[in-house]
Order: sequence, then structure tokens, then C-alpha cells
Amino acid sequence: MLVILHPGTDPELSARVLTAIEQMGGRPVPMTGYNRSAILVEGDRSRVDPRRLRALPGVEDIISDAKPFRRAARESVSEPTVLKLPGGLTIGGEEIVIMAGPCAVESAGQLLETARAVRAAGATVLRAGAFKPRTSPYSFQGLGVEGLKLLAQVRSETGLLIVTEAMDVETLEPVAEVADIIQIGSRNMVNYSLLKAVGRLNKPVLLKRGMAATITELLLSAEYILSEGNPNVILCERGVRGFDSSTRNVFDLSAIPLVHQLSHLPIIADPSHGTGDRHLVPAMARAAIAAGADGLLIEVHHQPDLALSDGGQSLFPEQFSTLMRDVHAIASLLGRRVAAAELVP
Repeated sequence: MLVILHPGTDPELSARVLTAIEQMGGRPVPMTGYNRSAILVEGDRSRVDPRRLRALPGVEDIISDAKPFRRAARESVSEPTVLKLPGGLTIGGEEIVIMAGPCAVESAGQLLETARAVRAAGATVLRAGAFKPRTSPYSFQGLGVEGLKLLAQVRSETGLLIVTEAMDVETLEPVAEVADIIQIGSRNMVNYSLLKAVGRLNKPVLLKRGMAATITELLLSAEYILSEGNPNVILCERGVRGFDSSTRNVFDLSAIPLVHQLSHLPIIADPSHGTGDRHLVPAMARAAIAAGADGLLIEVHHQPDLALSDGGQSLFPEQFSTLMRDVHAIASLLGRRVAAAELVP
């Protein structure tokens, strides 16, 4: 980091800048040029706040090559992170993990029938929400703890792993007892208390991008989890809010290769929420795999027209089976493979 001072800055003001850098944990090294001065910041720069320095009298500009996220940055580890999941699954390497299922747990029959359908098509992780944060308080909010019990039963019957959402710190404990992967939804991407809490657990966390979040903000949210000691973070691109109501969100395919460039963490794609339209989901799912996604999160319902949540973006089981054949083909072209696991007969 280089702090550029205005030409002719008073020595007293320069001293204030030096002191501020030291107070924030950096080591300032004054540099004098022909007609201006600068201060090189060395040492631990993690707590040196450029915004605070820029506001000081005498500071003209700040040049920094440091990323605001440290542990999530690609250069922080030698190789991309590969997460180990139960059942011998991995995510982040050559394998592509497919997570599929209904938006919400509605009943034992609905969950089991859908789980069997996605398992038969090749999914290895069942997605379904027991707790559902909804925009309207009058919408279906999920079955809560009863839904978690149904998820546990379906896992024992099918062998599918479970990814389900924790809405807050209060629901985290019961969710963690059942989930193989704890989902942090888009609305909670900046729920820092919840991020810290999952960071203290030794469980994989699926962190969804917020509805208006930048890639840097997504990685900083991951940083909260990583900084608490949990390295098992999976990022998820699920679209951001745009101005065109033709689709539910703007599905940002460029986020996938960009995250791989900036971070060592794996990233999966959720084209169901990214488009909000089942007719668009397969195309965007295929595109996401071609862009390098480490997995997909797809909404599938055995009877989408009767779904209590997000039926319009949920695939029919037959559509999901067709999509899986396409995913296998694209993965093969890229030298990758769709993950498989030992499942209960």
C-alpha cells in the first residue's frame, strides 16, 4: 500500500498520517520524491483501513494491491480448495456435484418422491428448506423442526446428503444436527452473527450471493466464516436483482470464472433462482457448467403445479433427467465428471 501526500504537505500533517498507520498495525516507511512525498505501508496491512487514511488532511491518494479478503484470496493457499463431503463426495476439484430437490419441505410424501426422482437421475445431494425466509409473511414459511425430521428420514432411506438453510443463530443448532451442508441464503449473506456462528462449526457451508451483492462483498462474507476457523465454504451464484422483470434475477455467469480467478473456494450455480422460470433453467445450468461451476443447485418438484413455494421455477423430474444427461456430456468435454456416491438401494 502506498499513501500519496499532497505536494508541500506540512510535516505535522505527515506525522499524523504516520501515527495513524502505526495505530492500525502497519509499518510506515516515508519516501521523498522530487516534488512530492509518499508513505509505503509494510508489515501487517490487514487492519490498515484505506478509507480512514484517505480522510486525513494531506492525503491525496492511496494505491493498494491488497485484496480486502485475505483467507478467501486465491494466493492465500497453494491449490484450489477441495471440500470433502460425507459419502466420499468432493467439491472443488474435477467432480461436479449436483444438488436438487424442492424449494421447501411440504410433506413426507412430497419429499420422498422428489428425492427418489433426483437420486435416480444422478443427484447426490437433496436440497429442501425446512425453514423458509419469504418476502411476504403470508407465504409458506416451511415446516421448521418437523421438516428437519423428514429430511433426516429421507436421507436414511435414499442415502442422499442434505443441504438446508439456517435462517438465524436460533435455528442453526437444529439445522446443523441434520444438514450435511448448511445453507446461508441470499438474505443472510450479511448476517454477520450467523456467519460467525457457522464459522465456529466444522461443517460445510453453502454461502449464497446476496440479491444486490458484489463479488467482493460475497468473498468478504466468506471471510467471516473462514476467519472463525471453518475452511469448508462453498460459494453460490444465484443471480442479482436487475431492472428487467422478464426474469426473477440477473443470472451472473461471469461470476463463476471471476470467483475462480480471485478465490480458491469452490463455487456452484443456482439457475433456478437466477432465472425464476423452469423453461430457462436447463440452458443456464448447461452454461454454468461450461463456465466452470463446481456444481448445480436445481429446484425439482414431483408436482411443480402444486408446490407451496417456487413451483414456477421447479423442474419436473423428467426435465431434470434430461438436464443431467446434458451435464454429463458437457462435463466430459471439459475433462470433468459428475460426482457419484454410494447410495442406499
